[in-house]
Amino acid sequence: MKNQLNSDYWENRYQTNQTGWDAGTITTPLKNYIDQITDKNIKILIPGAGNAHELDYFLSNGFNNIFVVDFAETPLQNIKKRIPHFPEEQLIYSDFFELEGKFDLIMEQTFFCALSPDLRKNYVTKMHSLLSEKGKLFGLLFDFPLTEEGPPFGGSKEEYQSLFSDSFMIKTLEAAYNSIKPREARELFFIVTPK
Repeated sequence: MKNQLNSDYWENRYQTNQTGWDAGTITTPLKNYIDQITDKNIKILIPGAGNAHELDYFLSNGFNNIFVVDFAETPLQNIKKRIPHFPEEQLIYSDFFELEGKFDLIMEQTFFCALSPDLRKNYVTKMHSLLSEKGKLFGLLFDFPLTEEGPPFGGSKEEYQSLFSDSFMIKTLEAAYNSIKPREARELFFIVTPK
């Protein structure tokens, strides 16, 4: 599975418009959380960003220190066309697991569920290494049974608690009350901070 979900796999999904996860805009739970952030200078990472509609929302609200990383080149090209003034060095074409640096805020949106489930422990370890001491990882995780079929791959609140609790303080992990229609009752909103 790990090898199948490589850069070529994702590139092909974009080239053939198989992007069912792309809501075309920021989703309500993320928007509402971003609306509460007062420090516009924090360093933000959007991993596995795809077309990164959240980036547009961050920018329109005065945030500029945002870095977008994706394994496929097409979505990064799409962002360049859509936001030509966005600094090119903040669009990173890379494997998330090879990323370096420290961030104050990392946003999770349909990235975790796109990874092969055998990479979940690596995801947690990498996220911990990328967050600054007082940083936060926030976003949405799917809440439906984990099967062999995917992506997206599901998971449960219990699994996520077990996965994150060694390295992170779990501040919030609860059913999202304001999910977009196609994801209603299938998402958990979470906020974790490094221990």
